[in-house]
Amino acid sequence: METNLVLEGFKFMGLGMATVFTFLVIMIVCMNLMSSIIHRFFPEPQASVEPHVQAQPQQDNKKIIAAITAAISYHRQGK
Repeated sequence: METNLVLEGFKFMGLGMATVFTFLVIMIVCMNLMSSIIHRFFPEPQASVEPHVQAQPQQDNKKIIAAITAAISYHRQGK
């Protein structure tokens, strides 16, 4: 009985690749399904835009800029 090992190898390679491809497709479908279910029952809250809330980050940015400037100045002095 003559068996062609190269042909058998290609058969097993094709079977393995098909199995992995099928598993990945099923996994992607399940993840998309879970995502849609989660978004349906647990939607993200909508952010409310209020005028007085927008002024706060500018003041925080000034403090951050001052801290960064002081740190750079301190570093350049070599201390």
